[in-house]
Amino acid sequence: MAARLGIRKYSLYEWRKRYAKPAAARDDEQAAEVRRLKRELQQVTEERDILKETAAYFAKDAK
Repeated sequence: MAARLGIRKYSLYEWRKRYAKPAAARDDEQAAEVRRLKRELQQVTEERDILKETAAYFAKDAK
């Protein structure tokens, strides 16, 4: 691949070592994203339940 790009193999290894994120860092980022999404889902679910209860209350009151 390095020859095809016209650069030395050493350069590719150095760039990869310098700029590639370790697998642990990627896993940590994914775990943090999953936690954030779970919190957001919980909040949205609670809001939906409140709106459903409110709509049922006003629908019963309108009769």
